[in-house]
Amino acid sequence: MNTQNPTIALVAGEISGDILGAGLINALRLHYPNAKFIGIAGEKMQQAGCETLFDMQELSVMGLAEVVKHLPRLLKRRKQVINTMLELKPDIFIGIDAPDFNLYVENKLKQQGIKTVHYVSPSVWAWRQGRVHKIAKATNLVLALLPFEKAFYDRFNVPCKFIGHTMADAIPLKPNRSEACEKLGLDEKGRYMAILAGSRCSEIEFLAEPFLKTAQLLKEKHPDLQFLVPLVNEKTQQLFEQIKNKVAPELELILLQGNARQAMICAEATLLASGTAALEAMLCKSPMVVGYKLKPLTHTIAKRLIKTEYYTLPNLLANAPLVPELIQDECNPENLVWHLNSYLAQDSESLKEKNELKQTFTQIHKEIQCDADMQAALAVVELLQ
Repeated sequence: MNTQNPTIALVAGEISGDILGAGLINALRLHYPNAKFIGIAGEKMQQAGCETLFDMQELSVMGLAEVVKHLPRLLKRRKQVINTMLELKPDIFIGIDAPDFNLYVENKLKQQGIKTVHYVSPSVWAWRQGRVHKIAKATNLVLALLPFEKAFYDRFNVPCKFIGHTMADAIPLKPNRSEACEKLGLDEKGRYMAILAGSRCSEIEFLAEPFLKTAQLLKEKHPDLQFLVPLVNEKTQQLFEQIKNKVAPELELILLQGNARQAMICAEATLLASGTAALEAMLCKSPMVVGYKLKPLTHTIAKRLIKTEYYTLPNLLANAPLVPELIQDECNPENLVWHLNSYLAQDSESLKEKNELKQTFTQIHKEIQCDADMQAALAVVELLQ
């Protein structure tokens, strides 16, 4: 290895991985100003100086049907990456998320003596735990964003470093509500609730109706309450509006293109789909109720596979039922209203409970706010040396 000018390969498969990769590249440049970065990169990684073999969007395929449809192309690209890396012989290969693609590549390269890192643990601690042996075989090191992930790998003696979560670095411990209201053009004195029905159309199809009916019932109890609905793109907005026109045509909503973080900071409470948004809501210090629905067969299978007591990241991080999780049949307007009312009530006892919840959120925030980009870079430097 050239200790001063290493060649570092990185492969990201979607936007979130591109963000992580760019942060890692910028942090690694502090140690290796003349390092060469090459792999599969999105716009941010390319701006940070990573050469890309092909467009990252070619790997951004969601859903079983889509994967099957594009499988021949994906297999061809995977082979291309492996052959290029074996010819290039980088000093280290870092697969960023995209486990179905990256773990296979990592395994092939590790067998040929190339050091490998897998950045962002798959949810192996939650389901299909046997995958941990596949991960151990493929990687020299796992970079974990959350502390309970490292604890899981330690049980199997798989090298793993907890680096913290980049989202916890990006969001202040005490978010600025005035600033968020100003950005959204909202009256700071107003009362708001955020509704996040998911980032995928399949989630909106299941959750928009119960979430909208919940908002209708809450509006009757709290006439001054306004609803902020961030949507990730035009497609999800069109679908949400179609459902709203059938379910709650008279309900007034403030629809937002993105800006979920600002909406949750402004809101007294958030109703959201289970997923990374729950972690973001916690970091925004927004009391939340989490709901989720699946097709009945999918839910039956998932219940048998999932090994954790909780579904949402705030509860997993606390190892306690910090926030309500209403899954499948429990995710109905009556239950959602009951839990949200406790956050929206203005009596002293409710305000005290809300304040205590926010303090717990802040404590967890501190535990995962570790300057993740730099911690990841230091772990890579240590492995290289």
